[in-house]
Amino acid sequence: MKLREEMPTFDGVTEWVNGGVTKSDLKDSPVLVHYWSISCHTCKETLPQLNEWRERYKDQGLRVVSIHMPRSEKDMELGPVKEAIEQYKLIHPVAIDNDYKLVDAYKNQYVPAYYLFDAEQKLRHYQAGEKGLKMLEKRLDRVLMPEEVER
Repeated sequence: MKLREEMPTFDGVTEWVNGGVTKSDLKDSPVLVHYWSISCHTCKETLPQLNEWRERYKDQGLRVVSIHMPRSEKDMELGPVKEAIEQYKLIHPVAIDNDYKLVDAYKNQYVPAYYLFDAEQKLRHYQAGEKGLKMLEKRLDRVLMPEEVER
C-alpha cells in the first residue's frame, strides 16, 4: 500500500475473534491494523507493546485490529491461534485470514507489520519488523495528538 491510500475493507475474513468490525464501524477513528502470525517469534515478543498502545491511546480514539496471517499450513489451525490470542490478551478484534484475502488487499508480505490509518481512513504510516516500533510510536503520537506534537 502507498501512503494516503484508503483503508481496504475486511471482506473475506475466515473468522473473527473478539467480535468483527467493518470499515464503516471504524469511521472517524484512527486505526492501527496489525499483522502477525502464531509461528513468528518476533510477533509474539511485540504483542505486549501492541496491547500497551491500545490502552494508552484509547482515549484519543485509536482502534486496533489485528490480522493473523498464516505462514504455513500449520498456522491455519484455529485452536492454537485462538489460544495465543487469549494468552497474549488480544482483547481487540482479531481477523483470521486463512484465505489471504486481507493479505492481498493490503499487499502485505511481512509479520509483524503495522498499518496506521488516520480518522479519514488514509494510510499515514507503514512499518514492518520489530526494529521500527519506536518510529511507529512517533507516528502514533503525530496522528493521535497533532496539536501536542506541533508545540
